[in-house]
Amino acid sequence: MADRPHTPVLDRVHLPADLKGLTDRELRQLADELRAETISAVSVTGGHLGAGLGVVELTVALHAVFNAPRDKIIWDVGHQCYPHKILTGRRDRIRTLRTEGGLSGFTKRSESPYDPFGAAHSSTSISAALGFAMAADLGGDPGDAVAVIGDGSMSAGMAFEAMNNAGHLKKRMFVILNDNEMSIAPPVGALSSYLSRLYAGEPYQDLKSAAKSLASLLPEPFAEGARRAKEMIKGMAVGGTLFEELGFSYVGPIDGHDLEQLLPVLRTAHARATGPTLIHVLTRKGKGYAPAENSPDRGHARAKFDVLTGEQKKAPSNAPSYTKVFAEALIAEAEVDPKIVAITAAMPDGTGLDIFGHRFPKRTFDVGIAEQHAVTFSAGLAAGGMKPFCAIYSTFLQRGYDQVVHDVAIQRLPVRFAIDRAGLVGADGATHAGSFDVAFLANLPGMVVMAAADEAELMHMVATAAAHDDGPIAFRYPRGEGMGVDLPRKGVPLEIGKGRMIREGARVALLSFGTRLAEVLKAAESLAAKGLSPTIADARFAKPLDRELILQLAREHEVLITIEEGAVGGFGSHVAQLLADEGVFDHGLKFRSMVLPDTFIDQASPEAMYRIAGMNAPEIEAKVLEVLGVATVGKRA
Repeated sequence: MADRPHTPVLDRVHLPADLKGLTDRELRQLADELRAETISAVSVTGGHLGAGLGVVELTVALHAVFNAPRDKIIWDVGHQCYPHKILTGRRDRIRTLRTEGGLSGFTKRSESPYDPFGAAHSSTSISAALGFAMAADLGGDPGDAVAVIGDGSMSAGMAFEAMNNAGHLKKRMFVILNDNEMSIAPPVGALSSYLSRLYAGEPYQDLKSAAKSLASLLPEPFAEGARRAKEMIKGMAVGGTLFEELGFSYVGPIDGHDLEQLLPVLRTAHARATGPTLIHVLTRKGKGYAPAENSPDRGHARAKFDVLTGEQKKAPSNAPSYTKVFAEALIAEAEVDPKIVAITAAMPDGTGLDIFGHRFPKRTFDVGIAEQHAVTFSAGLAAGGMKPFCAIYSTFLQRGYDQVVHDVAIQRLPVRFAIDRAGLVGADGATHAGSFDVAFLANLPGMVVMAAADEAELMHMVATAAAHDDGPIAFRYPRGEGMGVDLPRKGVPLEIGKGRMIREGARVALLSFGTRLAEVLKAAESLAAKGLSPTIADARFAKPLDRELILQLAREHEVLITIEEGAVGGFGSHVAQLLADEGVFDHGLKFRSMVLPDTFIDQASPEAMYRIAGMNAPEIEAKVLEVLGVATVGKRA
């Protein structure tokens, strides 16, 4: 097609084995064509552009040297895998990325044998690679295991737990440290500084190279003295090599965009390594595409865009995003309360804390990709008299659950959890869906759990959390733009455990928790046209429940239906427990709970995902009619 790049070498590559017949010069051309094809594809679908562009040469080199799928190449997080997918038989579908029925935006075992391990959360690759290496040693699947992990992912403790174990087991495996000085936001922490020091000074590099060369040329016993001299030089220059102390053979750093460096290093390591080996590769996120290289996040996540200009094609919206509303509401609270501080785990832009950080830089803490630490750090701040707002995506808060239980809930510390990306999130699919937070938080004694029905309610919930000092409190809100409702000048604290009546009707009560309220109202309008006008209420709280409101709805209606953007075990389950305890079911109430289905829903538009889940207005209307026996409906789509 005329709008596609010219790719004569790439056109000859259908599977990684085809790279084996290419010369090094052809591999360099392949890398250029692969970059152009990646840019072209993501311009059509949107997605994670910068990470993939940063590893184009590395992807080519890995597939040229290793023998996938026998060798397991594991991409940490997986958002950099688009070039990998193009080289592994999926080029014909690459323009379906992140769409309903299309390719996943991450690695996915069910999609291809070249994706040996699914990913979308960071810092799992080294653990998985060690598992593959151990399995091969015990008679399982043969082949080498290669983990490709970014420097941002190395800020998570799990990566070092795996390296520590790998160094102990001494099994042959490879870790490629993709050091681009950037994860999503600029990197933070001591590790980032350490990596910078590894290659900051030319004298160290010259001395290191000289020492290695000398050691390789001299006979024993002089070679042993040279090796000790090399270690002494390293110690003086950068304080020792952390990775070698963990039991890894360390190689690098090398230029990750120069195949003349990458290919011989990988070939030598592949041929000679006997134990765990770490290859330190320097890359640039967004490499080779100026609009990505020059953007603040180096093209991390993009909507569809114009290839020539890089201009993104976003649909206009008159409503602010929930994330922005949260950030501005938190700023308003912090203006009058100097104890309010904000914590995020490597997602300042995604959670809106970049906005808060511009206003209060000394009261904003990005702890890196370390959700466990973020939660306990927040607990320490709370114990020390501060008012921490710990802003983490629902899907990532799962990683800190033990800390939520042990360090926050048991101690009744007033940590405020701002849970972004609640519910189904669209193109990122099942790995990023905020499906489980209500269920795993509302079962904790003393935890207050709220969900905003719209952006105005979110402002009130921020104010409620700021005013609440009696134990932990959480409020959840979805990705994307709000409903476009009028916003108050400032949020007002809500009465804990009290919902609100939206509309009074007859026979059927619809009790909503979260932003499905808009769909409930649409369903009610359609039902009214059929002569049935239901009562509608907004629960606001999953814990503590508004007992008075719920029991009133149950006793004054034939049918009570709860609707929520969460899994079974959440709000509806707590309502059912209350009704059972009060004996309401003995009086003939018909109760139903509409929750996300017991399955992981693949990527699609949010509207399509909720249709699949059976939670849009037509499905809510159909549920009401079904329970009343007015109409018979089929199973969920």
